Amino acid sequence: MNTLLSIEKRNAVLLEMAVLLEQESEAIIKINKADLEAYNGDDISMFDRLKVDDSKVNEMIKSVTHLASQDDPVGVERFSFKHENGMQVYNKTASFGTVLIIYESRPDVTVEAAGIAFKSGNKILLKGGKESLKSNLKIVELWHQALKKHETLTDWVEYLQFNRIETQAFLENPTQKVDLIVPRGGERLIAFVKQHATCPVIVSGRGNNFVYVEKEADLGIALHVIMNGKSKISACNAVDKVLIDENLADKNEFIQTLISKLKDSKIEVLGDNAISKAYDLEQIPSDDIWYEEFLDYKIVIGEIASNQEAIKMINKYSGGHSSSIITSNNDEAKLFMENVDTAAVYHNTSTRFTDGGQLGLGGELAISTDKLHQRGPIGLQHLVTNKWYVHGNGQIR
Repeated sequence: MNTLLSIEKRNAVLLEMAVLLEQESEAIIKINKADLEAYNGDDISMFDRLKVDDSKVNEMIKSVTHLASQDDPVGVERFSFKHENGMQVYNKTASFGTVLIIYESRPDVTVEAAGIAFKSGNKILLKGGKESLKSNLKIVELWHQALKKHETLTDWVEYLQFNRIETQAFLENPTQKVDLIVPRGGERLIAFVKQHATCPVIVSGRGNNFVYVEKEADLGIALHVIMNGKSKISACNAVDKVLIDENLADKNEFIQTLISKLKDSKIEVLGDNAISKAYDLEQIPSDDIWYEEFLDYKIVIGEIASNQEAIKMINKYSGGHSSSIITSNNDEAKLFMENVDTAAVYHNTSTRFTDGGQLGLGGELAISTDKLHQRGPIGLQHLVTNKWYVHGNGQIR
C-alpha cells in the first residue's frame, strides 16, 4: 500500500501535470491522430469521445489546475463525540486505497479521473480501451514525469495494458489489492465488470434521459432545452425521449416547430402511436424503444396525459440519470422533481448540465446511477470512504 502523500506533494504533482500537458499538447494531438486513423468502428459517439484537439487539451489542463486549488478531501472531520468515559471520538474521510477505472475511448479520462483519484489520496489503475491506447500511454508517461519530478513513486498512476481475457482474470483474481472499481462506458462494459468483479463497483450507468413538456410550459424554453439536450449525441446526459402533455396550449404548433428544428439538425424523429399518426412520423417499432439509450442522431416524441403519468413512465423506462420538466407551475415542478427517480432532476433547464464541472465539482470521475455510495457526478469529495479515530488514555469497556 502506498503511504498517503502530503497535500502539498499531491498538489505539486497536479500542477506539474498541467505544465507538461501544455508543453506536450501538440505531441498528444499528433499521437491521438494515429488512434483516430486506426479506429475502424462505425460508432460515431465512440469516435467523438476518442478525439483530442486543442480545446480538449485545454480542458485537461483546466481540470488538473482546478483540482490542485481545491481543499484536501482526505481527513475531513464529519462527526465528533466526547464519550462519558473521556474518550474523544472523530469520524474523518479517508482514501479508498486503490481505485481501478475501466473506460472506453476517452483520453481525457486518463487526466481527469486519474487526477481526481490521485488528489483524494488513491493509487489509480487505468484500463483504457484499445482504440485510445497510444493517446493514453502518452498521457500516463506525463503522469510519471510529474510524479518523478516530485520524488514520488510512479506506481501511483499505473496503466493496465490488458486485453478482455486478461481484464476478466484481473477482475476475478486481482494480482494486487483493489478497493473500488469504476467502469465508464456502455452497458456491455458495465455488465462485464459487475459480473466478474470481486470488490465494490460504482456503476456509471446509461443515460436515456427524458424531457417532459408540462401543459403550462414556456414553449420557447422547451424548444431550447430539447435542442440543447440533443447538441452532443455522444454524451450520457443527452436527451433521447420527449413527453408532451396532451393538454399543452398551442400543442400542434409547438410539435410542428420542434419536429422541423430536429430534422434541420439531421436528427431522426420517431413518434408514439398518437404523435406518429398526427405528424406523419415513423412510428416506434415497440415500447421497448423507451428503454434504449441512443447515443445517436435519434429522438422519440410521445404524448402523455399528466405529470403523474410522465413520472410513472420515466421511472419505468429511463436509465436513472437525468430528467427535466418544462413548466411555469412551481407546484408541478416540485411534484415531478421529488418523485422522478433519477440522479439529477431539472426544472426549465437542460439535462446537459449533469456533469461534475458544470455542477460545481470541478470535474468528475464518472456519473453514478447507483444510489450507493454516491449518486450523480462523482467529484473529488466523493472519492473517499471514512474512518473512526478514537483517542483515550487507557479506557476499557
